[in-house]
Amino acid sequence: MKALVLAAGRSKRMQPVGDKNFLNFLGKPLIQHQMELLARNGLTEIIVVGSCTNIEKIKEIGEKVDASVTVCEQVDLDLGMAGAVLAARHLVEGPVLIFSGNDVVEDAAVKMAMEAEGSCMIGKKVEHYFPGGYLETDEHGFIKNIVEKPGEGHEPSDMINLVVHRHQDIAKLTEYLDRAKSENDDLYEVAISEMIEDGEMILALPYDGFWQPVKYPWHVHRVFEYFFAQAEKRVSEKAEIAKSAVIRGEVIIEDGVKIFDGAVISGPVYIGKGSIVANNALLRSSHIAEDCMVGFSTEVARSYWGNKVWTHMNYVGDSVIGEDVSFGAGAVTGNLRLDDGDVMVDGVDTKMQKVGAIIGDHVRVGINASIMPGVKIGGNSFIGAGIVLASDVPDGSFVRASVELKISENKFKK
Repeated sequence: MKALVLAAGRSKRMQPVGDKNFLNFLGKPLIQHQMELLARNGLTEIIVVGSCTNIEKIKEIGEKVDASVTVCEQVDLDLGMAGAVLAARHLVEGPVLIFSGNDVVEDAAVKMAMEAEGSCMIGKKVEHYFPGGYLETDEHGFIKNIVEKPGEGHEPSDMINLVVHRHQDIAKLTEYLDRAKSENDDLYEVAISEMIEDGEMILALPYDGFWQPVKYPWHVHRVFEYFFAQAEKRVSEKAEIAKSAVIRGEVIIEDGVKIFDGAVISGPVYIGKGSIVANNALLRSSHIAEDCMVGFSTEVARSYWGNKVWTHMNYVGDSVIGEDVSFGAGAVTGNLRLDDGDVMVDGVDTKMQKVGAIIGDHVRVGINASIMPGVKIGGNSFIGAGIVLASDVPDGSFVRASVELKISENKFKK
């Protein structure tokens, strides 16, 4: 059986964070973690469907995986999942496992689908509304219908459709995809529903393991925690750690890391190759990628950093920071509303009390700037000194404020 990995999405909801396929976790991009999961569970023939913007990079990553990886392009991204399957139809025959490149699950989910006797979909029961597909099943567990994004309060069940699907005959699936029609982003679901109406038996397999879709930036930290929990904890012999530095809890510290006097590391923490944790810095529950500088007297809490992030006397809490970002001295990220309410990001309720800044690549933040909770800063932007930033900033912006100074005679005499 071949695996078909869907990785052509535009990652719109992740903006200003870049292509989520390439988010780095523990030194590997997300798409590599996903391919390795499939390979170690016996799916060593992998087809990845990408877009024109990412297929070359996916090919490079595929060469690092112990499997035969083929990459093809989905040209019309508006066709969604249906378009991805149709783009790969010439590369697959017979049974296939369709797998999302961006939904992180345990090995058990793949094993369940692999061991099933016929066509199946993995489902997970949820307590709160999730904007995805919901499975309606009969008394025997076979799927009667899939309802895509029904809206809160209109869910036909409490079981979400995870994109871990086994189809016994991809030719039959593509036949229905070819003739499916819908004005919404649910051509795949419409085709499946029509197959079921015509007698196709597709079993819903309940799964109670870890699942985290990477749809919004604030999902990144939970994915980090999952990968970290599965990984071997280690401190490289090629790391330099001062005797007065304190390391508590579980950590992964890579080659070339330097941790200076007075620094405190409180796990779970990952520190990538060549990164520095300077004097008196406090780093806790965070992912720090390669060649970063956690500068003097900086505190980083529950945050994700890409490569080459630099700080100096800063507070960065509950934030997602892209690559090549620097913070001037005294710049801070707010992460908690004054009323302790859930933080809104671009009109979306995160259902979290603590969310910091979400910053794209190649951003410079000036000294003493304050970034309010949930604010998004687009890539290639400058944020001027002393600003209180309470609204989102589009890509390529230079944000600065004019301050009128008032100078008068000092009438106070000592």
